[in-house]
Formats: sequence, structure tokens, C-alpha cells
Amino acid sequence: MLIWQMSLLSLGVKKIMSEIKKTYRFGLRLIERGCVTGISDGIAWIRGLPSARIDELIVFEDGSTGLVFQLGKDVLGAILLSQKRGVTAGMAVQQMGRKLEIGVGDALLGRVLDPLGNPLDGMPALDVKQFRPLEASAPPIIERDFVADPLYTGCKIVDTLIPIGKGQRQLIIGDDGIGKSALALDTVINQKGRNIMCVVVLIGQPRSSVAGTIEILKQTGALDYTVLVVAEANALPGFRYLAPFAGCAIAEHWMQLGKETLIIYDDLTRHAQSYRELSLLLHRSPGREAYPGDIFYLHSRLLERTTVLAPQYGGGSMTALPIIETRQGELSAYIPTNLISITDGQIYLDSKLFSAGILPAIDIGRSVSRIGGKAQHPAIKLASSHIRLDYLQFLELELFARFGTRLDTGVEEKLKRGKQLRELLKQDRLNPLAEQAQLAWLLAYSEGLLDNVALEMLSQVLSHLFEQLLEYELTLDSPKMQWLSTLKVILQKSI
Repeated sequence: MLIWQMSLLSLGVKKIMSEIKKTYRFGLRLIERGCVTGISDGIAWIRGLPSARIDELIVFEDGSTGLVFQLGKDVLGAILLSQKRGVTAGMAVQQMGRKLEIGVGDALLGRVLDPLGNPLDGMPALDVKQFRPLEASAPPIIERDFVADPLYTGCKIVDTLIPIGKGQRQLIIGDDGIGKSALALDTVINQKGRNIMCVVVLIGQPRSSVAGTIEILKQTGALDYTVLVVAEANALPGFRYLAPFAGCAIAEHWMQLGKETLIIYDDLTRHAQSYRELSLLLHRSPGREAYPGDIFYLHSRLLERTTVLAPQYGGGSMTALPIIETRQGELSAYIPTNLISITDGQIYLDSKLFSAGILPAIDIGRSVSRIGGKAQHPAIKLASSHIRLDYLQFLELELFARFGTRLDTGVEEKLKRGKQLRELLKQDRLNPLAEQAQLAWLLAYSEGLLDNVALEMLSQVLSHLFEQLLEYELTLDSPKMQWLSTLKVILQKSI
């Protein structure tokens, strides 16, 4: 019996050796080995590894991992990604020969992840079979197509006056605490049932804000088609730096498969600050406001990956809504001007409007969408063509009317309609409107169907109008006369 077992073991060893011989090649093998010379604030300084490349993964002797972030003459700087027992000076380091990747695919929907793809929601580990690098080149011009389809946010002002197209980069800008994140979340909620995958990247947010965002998405059912990538305020600067690139890689995977995606970066001000922190820790030369000289390239290479692909390359799209913070409404600050020059338009939220109770506090005069008008539906575009000019003229007339001068009948009529329009543009949070409702209030205002309604009753009348509108099978392509006749019937019952 023992001899028989020995013979079987001998056969197994021979089989393994024969397999090794098939793949083995004689030759000199060199393995580089570096040494940690110092560590502080999530940065490891390493001597050695002469062939290391930027954004290459390295592994420390205790199993910790890092990312090469700076190449110096004698030493290189690396961002610590994970720590096992703790990286210390004198520890050996080796290259892993690959770049940082994150798992992608439909398995991520409804999950909360860190920038490395590790779950933060207490649920089981992800079962992903596909991976994408965090850093990737933007699609070349030949693979791109024109922005032609609208992306509806559910916000009256945005969908009618500052339209966004699929594949567009539209900046949301304003002071802290005046509704930038709320507008972005409303946009995500409005994608329910539209077959659009959403990615929300939270950078440097306190844990209470992260928990509030997750709870809102759960209550509205938006978490089912959304992935959250979170780098909290107490995370290392390296994690906050990697977060938007991780979210972009996740959305890019779906875009390459021909799907439509929406990504929210909340916000890129903290992202720029984390990059500045890393750069100063790595002893890079500071420039304006202590930011490094390549701060412009940081966000341009991220947002250039946002586009709509041509049909022969899949036809998918990725729409980006980056959020940026200003101080006291200063649009000419360093980071805001950089982002304004990169994006295709901006939605500016004004703190004065917010204080006056005009919500959403969007300043129509300073907000613009450079290419979204080409994607707007013809019916909404026609109905809203004069709204912007009417509102801006009203604001100017209202300013002069404060001096108490005597006004003629025509000016008083314009002021009355302007106040009505301002009331119509107000909208509660977490209450996105369908595109049919957008066209309904536009036509009702333009045709004077709401002229006899008191300002304090407008909200109630509109709510009844939108509820009754669901009983009629009207689309944006329905004839205008059919729309008007339906609106008259509904409003006669509610006024």
C-alpha cells in the first residue's frame, strides 16, 4: 500500500516538473528592492526602485500597498493606500508592475465604496470580474459625437433656461450651504426609470453629510441605480485625491458599453485642496495660492473623459456635474476660473437669492449652458425662448421701481408678470418635475392662462395642474393646440 502511494506521489511530482519545464526559460532575473527612508502624513519616502513609474503600485514588506506619486533624483514619494501592521523606516519595498485599478460593473449599483473599491456599507465584498484603471486617456476626437439628447434634471430653471445635454460638463458653482448638493441630488433622483446609471463622488464630506446623502437616495429609490464613492473628511489626502478618478472609471465602463451615465463630483474644491496638500507634503514648488503649477491639468484630464461616443464606438455617454465652492460669490478666484474654462457652462447659485427665500437660488443672469440648447426639445425650446429675457428685464425694472417713481401701465404689467414668473420658478427640494410638467407651466405662463391667479395661490394651482396632467396622454411631441385645450380644461377646474 505504501509503495503504491509512493508511486502515485512520484507521478504527480513528475507531472508538475514537466509543466514547469514547458514554461521555464533560462535567463538572468533581476528584482528591484527599495527601502523606506521616512514616513509622515500618509506619504512614504523610498530610496531605490530606479525603474518605478508614476501611478505604479508598490508593496511594502508587511503587505501594505502604496502608489508612486513623485519621482525624485534620489528618492521617490508614494501615497499610502493600505497599512497592515504599519509602515516604518527601513522596511523593504518592491514594485507590483501594474497600475491602480477598481472593480466595475452592475454589481456596484446600490453600494457605497471607497476609492479603492472596498465596501463601506457593511455589506459583503463585491464580486466583480472586470477592472479599469483609475487613470486613463480621454476618448480621442474621432470617437466622439455631438451632444444631441437632453438630460432632464427636474429643475424648472435648469431644464427650461439652462438646459443640459447628455455628454455635457455643466459646473454647479456657489457659496457653501446654498443648495449646490441638493440640486445635484435632485438630478440623480430625476433619473429614475430613465435607464441612466449614476455615480456620486463625495470628497472630503463629514460623515453626517455622507449618511444624509445615502438616506435620501434610499428613501427616493435612487440608490438602486447609483454608486457612491466616498472619501470622508478624515481620510488621508491620497484617498480624497483618488476619489473622483475612481468614480470616473466606474462611469466610463458603462459608457464604453453604450450606456448613459451621470456622475456628480461633490466637490472639486476639496479635491484641489487635497492635491495641494499632497504636493506640499512632497515638497513640490507652490504657485498661486500655494497650489502646484499643474493644478489646471488635474481637473482638465478628469473632465475631458466626459463625452458622448459616436454610434460606431458604442454610442454611450457620460454627463458630469462637478460642484465647486466660492467664497462670498467670488467667481474670479483661482480654482473657479479654472473649472469655468474647462466646462461647457455653469449654474451659479447666489447667496442673496438664498437669503431672500428664492429657491433654488439660481442666478439666471450669471448662469449659462453653452451647448445644452442644441440638445433641448424643440417644444420646450420654443416655449422658453423669451422667458430668460423677460425675467432679466423684470429684475432691472424692479430695481428702478424701488425708487418710488411713477410707473405707466405697461411697466406695471411687466412687473406683475415678472413677479408671477419668479413665483413659478420657485421649487421645493426633492420635488423634480417631469418634462411634460415643464412644458405645461411654460405654456400656461406664455399664453396668460395664469394671469388671474393670485401669487399666493400659484403653488397650489400648479400642484393641481401637474396631478391632473397625468390623466392625459400628452407628450412633448403633441400639437400645441392639444396642449392648450387640455391646460384650459384643467385650470378652469382648479382656479
